[in-house]
Amino acid sequence: MSFTPDDVKRVARLARIAIDEREAIEVLGQLDRIFGLIEEMRAVDVSGVEPMAHAYDVTLRLREDAVAEPDQRELFQSVAPKVEHGLYLVPKVIE
Repeated sequence: MSFTPDDVKRVARLARIAIDEREAIEVLGQLDRIFGLIEEMRAVDVSGVEPMAHAYDVTLRLREDAVAEPDQRELFQSVAPKVEHGLYLVPKVIE
């Protein structure tokens, strides 16, 4: 993929970023390096490599998926103006 300074200026204009010719050329050089790196990465044969969840070999600390709070549904709904089948009933506000 090859960009020109005009492409950079067009993208900058779309992003509402003021950029002059010198800056466009600098950004173009940075983009060329980034796209070059991407091309190098694409050239690497990764067949047979299992995807990793994390770049480092770390173990995530997990906690047990257990209920920690008591069920207070009845208590909370006892103060509600209207409840039906475990649902709060509210007046219609949008016609």
